[in-house]
Amino acid sequence: MNPIAHPTPAQVTGGDAEERAAALLARQGLAIVERNYRTRLGEIDLVARDGEYLVFVEVRSRAGASFGGALASITPRKRRRIVAAARQFLMRFTRVPPCRFDVVAVDGGDAQWIRGAFDAS
Repeated sequence: MNPIAHPTPAQVTGGDAEERAAALLARQGLAIVERNYRTRLGEIDLVARDGEYLVFVEVRSRAGASFGGALASITPRKRRRIVAAARQFLMRFTRVPPCRFDVVAVDGGDAQWIRGAFDAS
């Protein structure tokens, strides 16, 4: 049985934002290799390839830019959880590729892609 038989409005909005982000990145030449990678440490919305880089993408969505908008909603705690999940994802590689952490912030109708939004430190 699917535990999310009836997604909440926030889940629907988040899913729509992830679809928009994946389409935006694909138009820019990135290849999506995984969606919604989950561990007990955290979740990564999208994992993509950008040339030699493996890109971990956090997608944030807000109805508008009030209160700092989607980008401001990525707290230090959230970044730590994304980095921890990325480290776990990288354990499947014998040779770790160069990596980058990007954000796609969706505020209302506008999507903004921030390359190298934060690092693993």
